[in-house]
Amino acid sequence: MAQVEATTERIIAADAETVFDTLADYSGARAKLLPEQYSEYEVREGGDGEGTLVHWKLQATSKRVRDCLLEVTEPTDGQLVETDRNSSMVTTWTVTPAGDGKSRAVVSSVWNGAGGIGGFFERTFAPKGLARIHDAVLANLAAETEK
Repeated sequence: MAQVEATTERIIAADAETVFDTLADYSGARAKLLPEQYSEYEVREGGDGEGTLVHWKLQATSKRVRDCLLEVTEPTDGQLVETDRNSSMVTTWTVTPAGDGKSRAVVSSVWNGAGGIGGFFERTFAPKGLARIHDAVLANLAAETEK
C-alpha cells in the first residue's frame, strides 16, 4: 500500500485572514465553495474551524464515491486539517500571505492507496482528478473572497 497525494495551489487577490476565515466557515461559506462533485453536505458539530465535524459525499469519478466524515483541526495559524473518520484521507489547507494583499492557498490530500493493479491506476489517475476538484474549490474560494 503506497501513500497517494494530490496537491494544488492558487494565488488569491485577498488577504490571508479573509481567505482563511472563509475556508474555515463550514456553517456558511464552505458549502458555497464546493463544486458539483460534492453532495449531502452537513455540519454535524461546530461549524467554524477547529472542532468542526462535517460530512459530505465526494464523487471522485463516475463510479467512485467517498462518504467522508471529517474532523477539523487547526494545528498552526493559517492551516486547517480535515481528517476523514471513514478512510485514511487527510486534507490540509494552508493559507499564507503572498504580498500586496494577496494570499497563497495550498490544498493537499494524502491517503493510503490500494495495492496491486488497482493501486497502480489509483496512484496514476486519482491525484490528477482530485487536484482538478481541489482547483475548482480554490477557484470558488478566490471568487468568493476577491469581491
